[in-house]
Amino acid sequence: MNETTTPGRSTADALNALRQHVNSRLIGQQQVVDQVLVALLAGGHVLIEGVPGLGKTLLVQTLAAGIGGKFKRIQFTPDLMPGDVTGHVMFDMSQSKFVLKQGPVFTNLLLADEINRAPAKTQAALLEVMQERQVTLDGKSMEVGSPFMVLATQNPIEQEGTYALPEAELDRFIIKINIDYPSAADEVAIASRYALENFAGGDGSSSQLIDVDAAQAQCAAIVVDDKVAEYAVELVRATRGTTLLRHGAGPRASIALLRCARALALINGVDYVTPDDVKQMILPVLRHRVILAPEVEIDGLGVDEVLRNLLDKVDAPRA
Repeated sequence: MNETTTPGRSTADALNALRQHVNSRLIGQQQVVDQVLVALLAGGHVLIEGVPGLGKTLLVQTLAAGIGGKFKRIQFTPDLMPGDVTGHVMFDMSQSKFVLKQGPVFTNLLLADEINRAPAKTQAALLEVMQERQVTLDGKSMEVGSPFMVLATQNPIEQEGTYALPEAELDRFIIKINIDYPSAADEVAIASRYALENFAGGDGSSSQLIDVDAAQAQCAAIVVDDKVAEYAVELVRATRGTTLLRHGAGPRASIALLRCARALALINGVDYVTPDDVKQMILPVLRHRVILAPEVEIDGLGVDEVLRNLLDKVDAPRA
């Protein structure tokens, strides 16, 4: 593999240092951290679903510190306007002219907290920047920071006063992560460590551990064999041919699956994608891109369980 990012350190070593840095602050959520790193390397955005108080803000703050980037947070509420997200044109009395005021999307890591509490018009303000990495204000297109990643959260329990994310917006997130409560031992460690300080505070400072732009370029160069690519596409197409799902995943899911498999291979220090890499990413990449059939929901079958059943039915290529 090529040497990257930090002098004298390979990409895998730099990623491991970043992983350890985040895990040292966000205790007991190793799988969540790994999946966020996959999305970061793949150049995608993350939708995180979980109850409040599990450290989602801490995760983004710590990750931003580890990559030497800027971090901003937007609390989505029913009265949030699109201009509060992207920015707006305002008249400056002192200069007697209109000026552009950039919104919080001009950053490296953006935490869109409780994104489903804002109406569709405000949610849609994120679509351009998530897809094009730019914002159009007063007819002018302005690029946001690089790297750029949106980490949006939503609460799966409290549905009063929320707006369902439209399919077009869900498809912009490369993965969806379900964050759960930590184990009893991890919760004891969390309580002991943070009892005397703000959970989202403390010393989150860190020197830059990795050059994300260089790591993303190396991720894109990871080799994908034709048979592995065919396997990934076959898994996605299988979601369209089952009666358990009312709506299967589209071609963008095939692209996302291979991009995430590449990122996972890079994290593991390998320069090619294996079928196991594809298998490990199938749930986070597809769970938010498919819709269960009504009768399946009534029977209590979950999306992840349906996807695992499909995974068992599609033969993986052999080396």
